[in-house]
Amino acid sequence: MKVAGFIAKRIAYDRSAGPGGAGKQKSFSRFIIRLSTVATVISVAVMIITLSFANGFQETVTQKIFSFWGHIRVQEKQPDKTIISEETPIDTNDTLVQSIRRHPEVESIHSFATRYAILKTKDEIEGVLVKGFDSTYGFKYLERFIKEGRAIRFNDSTYSREILISTYTANRMALKVNDSMIIYFIKPGEDPRPRKISIAGIYKTGIEEYDKLFAIGDIKLIQRLNNWEPNQVGGYEIFLKDHTKIDAVATELYDLDDFPDTWDTISVKNISPNIFDWLKLQDKTRNVLIGIMLIIAIINLITCLIILVLERIKMVGVLKALGASNWTVQKIFLWHSAIITFTGIIIGLGVGLGVLWLQQATGFIRLPEDAYYMDTAAVKIVWWQVAAVCGGTLFVCFLVLMIPTLIVRSVQPVKAIQFR
Repeated sequence: MKVAGFIAKRIAYDRSAGPGGAGKQKSFSRFIIRLSTVATVISVAVMIITLSFANGFQETVTQKIFSFWGHIRVQEKQPDKTIISEETPIDTNDTLVQSIRRHPEVESIHSFATRYAILKTKDEIEGVLVKGFDSTYGFKYLERFIKEGRAIRFNDSTYSREILISTYTANRMALKVNDSMIIYFIKPGEDPRPRKISIAGIYKTGIEEYDKLFAIGDIKLIQRLNNWEPNQVGGYEIFLKDHTKIDAVATELYDLDDFPDTWDTISVKNISPNIFDWLKLQDKTRNVLIGIMLIIAIINLITCLIILVLERIKMVGVLKALGASNWTVQKIFLWHSAIITFTGIIIGLGVGLGVLWLQQATGFIRLPEDAYYMDTAAVKIVWWQVAAVCGGTLFVCFLVLMIPTLIVRSVQPVKAIQFR
């Protein structure tokens, strides 16, 4: 092993190139080595960047959805209604709420209700679905979306006359923070109920179907306009500590002894299934791109090693004539290719992490927000994935590179020494 490693290093780091044919031959092999190294650098860097961008994209979009909806909704079963609609009221159940709070995976639980309404100014009119929360909500989940103004302030004695609207609604109605308008709540068979409200803040999730539809208000306003009792709500939103356990926790909560038979636990994935299906497609795209990059690196390294073996065919003949075994000669070229691969991986790692750091620092890669739900490409580096890319590339390439070294076994010393 020491002899094979020593010879491989001498070959790899030999910078001499004499005049004539030998110099040209070395110059050509040096070009092939550099080309293979560059291909490995590009492949490793692209794989690391692709994984980090895919992770960041999926993480950002899913967290936006979770922040807006929670992870699990508890509400009356409504088999004939869409999930995004006005809810059938349920009576608050403090015993059940405490049982849910005690679940080790539950972070918080909040009551909510929704009601269709019309926003009207002197010149404009817009339909929205008002989503109301109570004073325990705290807005820590929606705070990240508020672009102007602040969260609404609740009133202990009566309902808050403040509302949050989206940038989409604000632009269409030419409204700003602290502007006033009339809100009409519509219910079939009843006259519209107007209320004067002011804009506390303007939010933007970047998810167009949410920004076009929703406004945020006080649940007491919805209770009053629906003629509900103070203990009636539309349902509960539950936030978990780990979003990967949504389905399991939803089942466990539904199976609680004090969970009403007419209520249901709904995963947020069922509220926006099209978005989550789209996110899953990104995994396939990511895997295809990584596969292509790995194949490119392997093909380049195999080509490089075949050229190196053919270039050093005389050396192979001499070593065999001196008694070197086939495996010893094979190890020389495996060591040589390992040096090329390792160099490419290290440089590729630096390039990939450098691009990711630059994106985090400057956000130079921009995206159309209406298509990707964000205006800047998000980055999330998962270090075990980075290590897997580097280690996996080295391991796979090393195994595949065993194939071209088999040429060494067919080399006959006498013919190899006379090879021109």
